[in-house]
Amino acid sequence: MASKSKKTSKSAGSKSKQAPASGSKPDKRATGRAKGTARNSAASAGSSSTARAKRVVNPTGRTKERSQRRGKAPFGPKSAGRVKALGSGDARGETPPDAKRLRQTADSLKTAVAAVDAALEKKALLPVLINVSSLASYTDFIGIVSGRSDRQVDAIADGILAAMKARGRSLLGQEGAGSGRWTLLDFGDVVFHVFYHPVREFYDLESLWVDAPRVQLRIPPEAVMAQPDALYGNL
Repeated sequence: MASKSKKTSKSAGSKSKQAPASGSKPDKRATGRAKGTARNSAASAGSSSTARAKRVVNPTGRTKERSQRRGKAPFGPKSAGRVKALGSGDARGETPPDAKRLRQTADSLKTAVAAVDAALEKKALLPVLINVSSLASYTDFIGIVSGRSDRQVDAIADGILAAMKARGRSLLGQEGAGSGRWTLLDFGDVVFHVFYHPVREFYDLESLWVDAPRVQLRIPPEAVMAQPDALYGNL
């Protein structure tokens, strides 16, 4: 019986040596290895995420490293220049809006001057050509001339219509035709008023466009009235 109790006590003592007590400290070497492994995995994950953050994908699907120099485009000057070229009208073969507008205004000016010349051929008086291209949206030039009589007003209007037809211009609207007092001819970019002179002074359309520039015209001496008051007797 005594021998059995000794064996039991020895086996219990050996088991107690194999299982450490709950209050004992863990192995330092094992803990150090675990921490080193965790740091290595975290460092590798951080480096890979940083590398991915520094890499960008351009619209063509190719990847390039982001330039670290300040002021340089991510995809280089060639792609930046290509985007700029595609955004301009010249790269697509189109005329810029400003140049196109200037060309249209120059064509309208030629039409307006031709109308003034046609009016002067019919002995019109005091021609005025007003550039309203920057002030009005319905036309570019307004022409105003005077006639000495009712018949001359109609004759001047007919002469302007013939000259515009010869240039391939269509009449968009006409008012006051046949009255002999006032005729309006609308060609779109050019609007022409033919007045019997006293009626012109009464309505005074020129004063409505005092801020608009006047086009310099070559007015012959016979187109300037020496005694405009003499025309008021025909009213």
